[in-house]
Amino acid sequence: MLTITQQLHDAIVAHARRDHPDEACGVVAGPAGSGRPERFVPMLNAARSPTFYEFDSADLLRLYREMDDRDEEPVVVYHSHTATEAYPSRTDISLASEPGAHYVLVSTAECANDDGPVSFRSFRIVDGEVTEEDVAVVDAYEG
Repeated sequence: MLTITQQLHDAIVAHARRDHPDEACGVVAGPAGSGRPERFVPMLNAARSPTFYEFDSADLLRLYREMDDRDEEPVVVYHSHTATEAYPSRTDISLASEPGAHYVLVSTAECANDDGPVSFRSFRIVDGEVTEEDVAVVDAYEG
């Protein structure tokens, strides 16, 4: 199960709405080994596409160096789908390279405006196998 704060959930949704009709993408980093998403890192979709996302390679390298320096790891890797449901595409599955991460998809397909509904779902993707997981949105983490 993914446990995420309301603040992080809202930041991911806001990023997806802001970049619509292009797909948004980013990472939520957390302390290595904790499984706790803490630091929101919105990224630029280098593809600038409504049907595909791609992290800029220089930005991604910079992020991984920064996470390494801070003893962090990518806890959540997120992106949006602008015209389809919040479910990993074949491309999403083939690009999933962090077996320990939660892959969050936000669908803005029904989001004609900022008030439209979005779908927020989380998946584990390991060796091409997709497993949906529950999402608990909390005010703050315990402990």
